Amino acid sequence: MNSCDHNGTPPPGGWLSLAREVLDIEIEGLAAVRGQLNGGFETALGLLADCTGRVVVTGIGKSGLVGRKIAATLSSTGTPAFFLHPVEGAHGDLGMIRTGDVVLALSNSGETDELNTLLPALKSLGAVIVGLTSGAASTLARLSDAVIEVRVPREACPMGLAPTASTTAALAVGDALAVCLMRLKDFGTKDFKRVHPGGALGARLSQRIESLMHTQNLPLAAQSAPLAEALAALNAGGFGLAALTGQDGRLTGVLTDGDVRRMLCQSGFDPTRPVAEVMTKNPRSVAVNASAAQVLDLMEERQITVLPVLDADGRLAGLVHVHDLLGKGRVRFAPE
Repeated sequence: MNSCDHNGTPPPGGWLSLAREVLDIEIEGLAAVRGQLNGGFETALGLLADCTGRVVVTGIGKSGLVGRKIAATLSSTGTPAFFLHPVEGAHGDLGMIRTGDVVLALSNSGETDELNTLLPALKSLGAVIVGLTSGAASTLARLSDAVIEVRVPREACPMGLAPTASTTAALAVGDALAVCLMRLKDFGTKDFKRVHPGGALGARLSQRIESLMHTQNLPLAAQSAPLAEALAALNAGGFGLAALTGQDGRLTGVLTDGDVRRMLCQSGFDPTRPVAEVMTKNPRSVAVNASAAQVLDLMEERQITVLPVLDADGRLAGLVHVHDLLGKGRVRFAPE
């Protein structure tokens, strides 16, 4: 190794010795967590297996990065899941939560404020909480319906600060949950091929958006309606968005969970106030003949969760959620 540009002193035994020491510490951590598995894991597994909605994985920082991978593994092995960032959840994304969802919350200490302040709201929406933490007596554990203890003896970081062995252990426990759920659900090779997308997702995204959008029981109100009426549509729709139209039936705006939050923070709540005063005007939308791939690109670029779909006259034809495009959540699958 050319060390001319580096000032660090090689450890005794050289760099390979240090690398092996890191791996030994991580193996030690996995062995410790293996021994900690108990009835809490089995309870959590049962809650996940009985989930009638989706698994919502949440965490912040390094735990959030691990959570994203766990959500992806669950989704690809027969357990529909998505990742919810706690801060985004506190600013409107809780509209994605449904009664019957199970939340898998990750925090090494169990005392992550951004996460713990969200949990009571998640429970009030009907979600069940599974905590994955090293803090068996932590706030996260106290707020959870089931707790999986993931506690490692030490981190591989020489200062004991950077999450290393602890994140490896959390990731491994996520894999253990996914594999156990596969066995519980009898998820086999044919199922694996069906949800692993090289061809399936590509074929899905080549469809026109009209074959994937929601068209029934849309959350809809007139822009001249009082705020209370629009809020009722927003609440009943389950999309985190209500579409608002003018006298000619054309889309003029939307009312989102975020709009409601901003309204409450800035000017208070008056249910008789015209919704047009607080709605998001001229919202982004897509044409009914757009491809699913085009819509997904727009949603990812603009970080949009739900989009109105308009016909040639600018009238609302449907709504599409990003999970519809990815084959998750509440979707209408095209015939095989």
